[in-house]
Amino acid sequence: MQTLAHWDGGPGPWILLFPVIWAAVVVTAVTLLRRTVWRGRRAPWRPPEDRTPSGDSPIAMLGRRFASGEIDEDEYWRRLSVLDEQFGRTKGGAA
Repeated sequence: MQTLAHWDGGPGPWILLFPVIWAAVVVTAVTLLRRTVWRGRRAPWRPPEDRTPSGDSPIAMLGRRFASGEIDEDEYWRRLSVLDEQFGRTKGGAA
């Protein structure tokens, strides 16, 4: 047991693991703080509030009507294709 603690009268090479372990702890703590507390206590997978869609767009309203059962699937797709053409969501090479 003494050979692990003392190597030629000093600490063994395993002593180099302590700075590596502390560096990993510090990096992990800073990463977690940046993702949660420093962003306003939000989960890291949620987008910031200023980039969340307001839900007032015609496509969002159509989606809500379809989800609530006001319109059927055929009417949803028909109206969505018109809205895609009007608002240019399919421009840029997408079919």
